[in-house]
Amino acid sequence: MKINKSLNGTRLDIALEGRLDTTTAPELEQVLRESMDEATELKMDFSKLDYISSAGLRVLLSAHKAMSKKGGMKVCNVNEIVNEVFDVTGFADILTIE
Repeated sequence: MKINKSLNGTRLDIALEGRLDTTTAPELEQVLRESMDEATELKMDFSKLDYISSAGLRVLLSAHKAMSKKGGMKVCNVNEIVNEVFDVTGFADILTIE
């Protein structure tokens, strides 16, 4: 998986490419842990994310909890496969998806 991050003012932008699974979730978790302190908002772009597993969902839930205490978290450009996972797991009701 490829992770592109940038800090735009107080908004942290993360774009993921590939698969967010058991192998790659720790890498995303590390990037978020290192970067979220400076941010009041988190925007995650999933336009190039092919797959998400329960390990990836756990990282998203953790980030969502941390950012809800600040300014919030948005997930955008979710494809049909990932959106179906969000629907089945109830994450569609938890996350702000654009």
